[in-house]
Amino acid sequence: HPKRNDASVILTPDNLKTFLTAVKHEPTLVSFDAAAAAAAGDKKEAAPKKKAAAPGAAAPPTKKENKKTTKKGETLLALQWKKTENFPMWYSDVIVLSEMIAYYDISGCYILRPWSYKIWELVQEWFNPKIIELGVENAYFPLFVSQDRLEKEKDHVEGFSPEVAWVTKSGDGTLSKPIAVRPTSETIMYPAFSDWIQSHRDLPLKLNQWSNVVRWEFKDPTPFLRTREFLWQEGHTAHVSHADADVMVQQALELYRGVYEELLAVPVIKGFKTEKEKFAGGHQTTTVEAYIPMSGRAIQGATSHNLGQNFGKMFDITFQNEKGESQIAWQTSWGLTTRTIGVMVMVHGDDKGLVLPPRISPVQAVIVPIISKQMTPETADPYCEEILKSLKAAGIRSKYDDRTMYNPGWKYNHWEQKGVPIRVEVGPRDMDKNQARIVIRHTGEKYDLSIADLASSLKTKLDEIHDSMFSQAKKERDSHLVQITEWKDFVPNLEKGNLVLTPWCGGEHQDWEEWVKETSREESLKARGEEGEDARTSTSVAAKTLCIPFDQPELPEGSKCIASGMAAKCWVLWGRSY
Repeated sequence: HPKRNDASVILTPDNLKTFLTAVKHEPTLVSFDAAAAAAAGDKKEAAPKKKAAAPGAAAPPTKKENKKTTKKGETLLALQWKKTENFPMWYSDVIVLSEMIAYYDISGCYILRPWSYKIWELVQEWFNPKIIELGVENAYFPLFVSQDRLEKEKDHVEGFSPEVAWVTKSGDGTLSKPIAVRPTSETIMYPAFSDWIQSHRDLPLKLNQWSNVVRWEFKDPTPFLRTREFLWQEGHTAHVSHADADVMVQQALELYRGVYEELLAVPVIKGFKTEKEKFAGGHQTTTVEAYIPMSGRAIQGATSHNLGQNFGKMFDITFQNEKGESQIAWQTSWGLTTRTIGVMVMVHGDDKGLVLPPRISPVQAVIVPIISKQMTPETADPYCEEILKSLKAAGIRSKYDDRTMYNPGWKYNHWEQKGVPIRVEVGPRDMDKNQARIVIRHTGEKYDLSIADLASSLKTKLDEIHDSMFSQAKKERDSHLVQITEWKDFVPNLEKGNLVLTPWCGGEHQDWEEWVKETSREESLKARGEEGEDARTSTSVAAKTLCIPFDQPELPEGSKCIASGMAAKCWVLWGRSY
């Protein structure tokens, strides 16, 4: 796979010839002997042959190897790229070396290794009890949807049609009608809603499912952030009134804020999407928007939609109210994906690897014994096992790394790459003093703690680490959040990697929204001396609306929209986005 960084590929001439024959490409054969003879020109004497190297002699020095080249099975002990040096390659380095991701032979599809999947499980463990408190029940619906159902809602299918994957064959036969692999589940679930909802007593109906979806992206894939298959939760509810549906929308959005800020230590901005950016076929979309400081880009964290009655009309989701009148249900849908993991990596990671917020770290504290002649595994094990027992009893996810094939330095580096928040080091002097050395991942802070106080102190420290990481990320985000009122300041602030808050004439003006997108692209490319950008890029230089923030600064009287010059109705947040 072109994005693999842990192996080299050897291709024999026969392999190459077989491939070229298969793709019906006629190769051009070059004779290197003839080329060498031609280069020699009219020289009368050939250069003397080099003396053959003696068996076992060292090979002559070669050119410096590519930074990313390693032998198959070889473990890199450090990241090969710095975060500030090459952010995309650093990101790829981090997620592979921390054992979160393995690449797959289908572009845009990735293997979630246990370390990253455990993070997703911890998100589920936090999220599930909270939606149950709201009366939401978990269920599961099929992966496939018929073409007729998918295309029933015109605006909805138009929004997803470029990304829909279709099943057209079964074994050697061709299906009479193609079947879509779900890009989202509205059209799968709502025929069932129509069957189950008859009376106002059947409402509200609140369901959630944890599943995978497929969206056949044509833009450059990025693990976690933009993939062809991803994991998510999607909630779908039906209500008696618009007001009830709106309450559900805000409750779901608040949970998404909680996932980012209370679990991942990533600050987000809550707001409404504009008409241009809202969910296809929906009435109104709300969002939480995160910010990646190193790239100067925003990223949509999660969305919660008030679908209105549009899908209810399409799928005949009606009920009899208390007066016996037939009414159409009001609906919501809301979703959170494994994109959350990628956002967390980009915001907190450093040049050593992952930096995990404690509440979603698979291991919160790792115990590493410093084995030597003075402290053998036999003497270290009972001491370290007792520490492990006390940490687990305090509810701290802990691990004792008692592997004897690796030295302490290797283990330090390994667990730093994996982002474990706290390392507990135990050496012979620590045993003599009945203590342990504590090392904090995100700051590098080191200090000693007595064994008697260890578990309670580290329990408190984990919360302190979360708060510190969140404060640091918020401070960084806020330093890149600017307010401007004139177009001349717009693109220069984008070039600084800022999120830009501007007066706006209203989300319904899609034409001016498109104008900002195209004009900002043109001016940015011109400022960079570039002619254009690949249409497939997932990191365009163009600006887009991120949201109309719920928290609106005061809008001075007479404020004008920076694009149209019309009277401004609100502030809108712009930025470059993933």
